Amino acid sequence: MLIILVKSEWEVRLSNSKGMPYFFNAVTRESDWHPPAGLTPDQINQLPGAEEYLGGGSGAAKKESSSDGKSGQVRAAHLLVKHRDSRRASSWKEANITRTKEEAIDILKGYEAEIAGSPDKFAELAEKHSDCSSHSNGGDLGWFGRGQMQKPFEEAAYGLEVGKFSPIISTDSGVHIVRRTG
Repeated sequence: MLIILVKSEWEVRLSNSKGMPYFFNAVTRESDWHPPAGLTPDQINQLPGAEEYLGGGSGAAKKESSSDGKSGQVRAAHLLVKHRDSRRASSWKEANITRTKEEAIDILKGYEAEIAGSPDKFAELAEKHSDCSSHSNGGDLGWFGRGQMQKPFEEAAYGLEVGKFSPIISTDSGVHIVRRTG
């Protein structure tokens, strides 16, 4: 088997806002969610960062350990809508949240319809509407392990495949749509 190494200006990086791998050209500063035209799958797998962010057949899920070596972690983003019975019924955009849980669920159902499976739309809506401080990162919560999140949230995040969305879930914080990103 002959392996030919290709020198490329492209590398694979991980988006901080979306938690997804993307392609970056270090010379032109161009970035794209899709692999560069003209590269074969083998050449793409040889790019710097490809093994870390594209390897293992499940994308970023391969990186299920933190920098200190703990395994079994996942990465997720969420869109949170709080209600008056949330454990802290206030947020960065509302000092006193008075909506009912049912109203919060209806709001999330509207966002769910807008998202329609789109990671970009999810991040956009989380940034504009989430009642969590993670809104500034498109809802990204970073890497976490078992026992670090409320049980329903943890179960949803660990139960999803990378890139998939949860149905609406309820925690003491409010109601959420969760997207597993790693």
